[in-house]
Amino acid sequence: MNGVDDRYEDDVIEVKTDTRDFIPILPLRSMVAFPQMSMPFMISFSAASMIDDAIKADRTVGLLTVKDPEVEHPVPGQLYEVGTIANILHAKKNEEGVMVALLNGIRRFKVSTWQTDGPHLKASVLNAPEIVETGIELEVLQRQLRDTVFEVLAMTPNTPTETAEAISRIKDPLQLAYVTTFNMNLTTEVRQELLEIDSVSQKIRVLLSHLSREKEMLSIGKKIKSEVQEKMSKTQKDYFLRQQLKAIKKELGESDDPASESDDYAERIEGSDMPDEARKEADRELARMQQMSPQSAEYPIIRTYLDWLIDLPWAQLSDDSGTVSDARRILDEDHYGLEEIKERLVEYIAVRRLVKNREVSHDEVEDNAAMGVILCLVGPPGVGKTSLGRSVARALGRKFTRMSLGGVRDEAEIRGHRRTYIGAMPGRIIQSIKRAGTRNPVFMLDEIDKIGQDWRGDPSSALLEVLDPAQNGTFRDHYLDVDFDLRDVIFIATANQLDTIPGPLRDRMEIIQIDGYTALEKLQIARRHLIPRQLKSHRLEGEEVTFVEDAVLKIIHGYTREAGVRNLERHIAAICRKGIVTLSEKGWSHVVVTEQMVRDYLKKERFEAERSESFDVPGIAIGLAVTSVGGDILYIEASRMPGKGRLSLTGQLGSVMKESAEIALSYVRTKTDQLAIDPVVFERSDVHVHVPAGALPKDGPSAGVAMVMTLASIFSGKPVRSDVGITGEITLRGRVLPVGGIKMKALAAHRAGLKTVILPKRNVSDVDDLPEEIRSEMNFVAVGTIEEAIEEAFADPPHGNVSDLGSSQTEIGDGDECDTDLIPLAC
Repeated sequence: MNGVDDRYEDDVIEVKTDTRDFIPILPLRSMVAFPQMSMPFMISFSAASMIDDAIKADRTVGLLTVKDPEVEHPVPGQLYEVGTIANILHAKKNEEGVMVALLNGIRRFKVSTWQTDGPHLKASVLNAPEIVETGIELEVLQRQLRDTVFEVLAMTPNTPTETAEAISRIKDPLQLAYVTTFNMNLTTEVRQELLEIDSVSQKIRVLLSHLSREKEMLSIGKKIKSEVQEKMSKTQKDYFLRQQLKAIKKELGESDDPASESDDYAERIEGSDMPDEARKEADRELARMQQMSPQSAEYPIIRTYLDWLIDLPWAQLSDDSGTVSDARRILDEDHYGLEEIKERLVEYIAVRRLVKNREVSHDEVEDNAAMGVILCLVGPPGVGKTSLGRSVARALGRKFTRMSLGGVRDEAEIRGHRRTYIGAMPGRIIQSIKRAGTRNPVFMLDEIDKIGQDWRGDPSSALLEVLDPAQNGTFRDHYLDVDFDLRDVIFIATANQLDTIPGPLRDRMEIIQIDGYTALEKLQIARRHLIPRQLKSHRLEGEEVTFVEDAVLKIIHGYTREAGVRNLERHIAAICRKGIVTLSEKGWSHVVVTEQMVRDYLKKERFEAERSESFDVPGIAIGLAVTSVGGDILYIEASRMPGKGRLSLTGQLGSVMKESAEIALSYVRTKTDQLAIDPVVFERSDVHVHVPAGALPKDGPSAGVAMVMTLASIFSGKPVRSDVGITGEITLRGRVLPVGGIKMKALAAHRAGLKTVILPKRNVSDVDDLPEEIRSEMNFVAVGTIEEAIEEAFADPPHGNVSDLGSSQTEIGDGDECDTDLIPLAC
């Protein structure tokens, strides 16, 4: 017959009906009938007559499942076409008039043709026998199926024990597959799929797949149920414990009534000085808390929020005490040197006192640039930036609080988290204000140059509002969600470098540069501050440990290399510890730390190479640079070899420094006549320029002049003076442009033992900022062109027409006369 597979054997089933080729079809909803199984059915009123007719004939019907159980009267196409032929074993109506029939599945069939012209669906069907394999594989599958069924039944609640016993007695693999499918928690679609599979082995494999998934779901459900029960048990336990605690407190006369707690919060809110907006929010949250049970999850959240609102210093102000003279005295007591910085801080304090004494309103302060300025102290580590902030607080009589911004990447660190998050807290600004206990502390924003940003937000953008006097009067923390006035707070920021501070944030601050200390200043700082502090911290009394001046200088020159004094104090602490050991072991009453004892205690010197080296070979010049720890000298070396005019640059040079080297080479090539260099040598030579300390990245334009000196030296064969430090940016026309960091570079040159510093003419005014000892011991030569620098940098300038170009350099050093060529310090 067309459209029928070969596996469907026999022709049309012989049945005793009016039309012998057709059998009545009983539609099933949300269930599938299987062969070799007896199943009871509730017969609908419309199908009852069909059952009666079948009983009168040969008691045979075809059972087919409806695809959509919502269809009341299915037609061909709405029924699956593979089903089960069943015999009607028994049928009768119950007390309610509903027919109940017991049918026994015999075998599978497939619909061949439909007959729809009668009162009931009929179909001509073909037998569809299953393919039963033989062999050990089927036995293994059968055993695995039985084991899996037992595991699922054991995990399924309320499963009758008879089900497992019945399945254990089944030996036939086909019957086992059908009985398992019927009794397991499978969908109608899955059951129909299993009925339609011909191979018994394949049926079992598919069934095992679905049972494994069911087992996993039951396992997860059991775990979840266990966790829920455990949580419920803990909740019940907590409830009983709270009731017991409540009874104990009642016996002790202690009240645990939520109403009394609410009354306590109401009194605290009433007694606080919070503004109207905050009070309104506190009253609203208190009203919510009064309607909640103390066991509610949100109850402690509201209580914490109210604690923050109440405990903030909304109106607590520190009274500014002392005079401007007191402020100057305190700054001098706490810090040696830094005269310009201390003078600026005194001015800052004086302005704030004047504004306060004349009772300027906040609206006027917003327009007063002098009052609202934010100071940013920039300098190397260990120069006293943070301690200057503490001194300002002491001079004003205000509380001091500090917040480190190093590594902060989340905007919520500044503005706080919204209360919708679990564990939400106010931002660090509000937390620091609360710790200070006043609304007008001196607030130190430490390491503002090390603030970062990522997908969680940009903290530097949040700081824009904090540091703007025109906006921070209404600073709104996300957690508090009410305005807090920060206009009375004195913000002082610190940083090591300006480059990493975003432009808009840097624009809101006045930059005060702290370049570092000379050796003499470090000596005085050690004698006045570091040594007494370490003696006190180590509980050394009287003259038990004393330092001679040469010993301190030995530590400064031989064991530290820094712009500040942090490592110096660390070494002094180490010597104090070793001095205590000496006092204990040898029974001495007094230890005098000499230069030799420094060597004995701290072992060999660590920075002997800091001093400049004496050299008398072409191709070396000393540049001056600024690093994160202060100024430093920079050796620039060049070598020439046969080649084709290539330039190689090494030493981890940045793009700007590489461009300076290329400009320097181009300049030297254009001045071959003046420098007495054969032009052909450039085409036949390769040049390699290296800046030592290759592990450290270097960049910037200030090494341009030094690179010109190095290349002019290597090509002319004339050495550069080894006692000269050089700084300045260059152009292709030979002009020397100004650079920054002159003070730190000069301090580095002095530490290295250099006698002369060549600097751009437009940086002459920066020499005035140098300490007296530096200006008296070194010569500073200001140049405007490369030709002027060559005359000073070379002990024997290259022969040529250099002298014909004229000289207009300015030398700043010792002398008795003031003229255009030599300007002494006094001038």
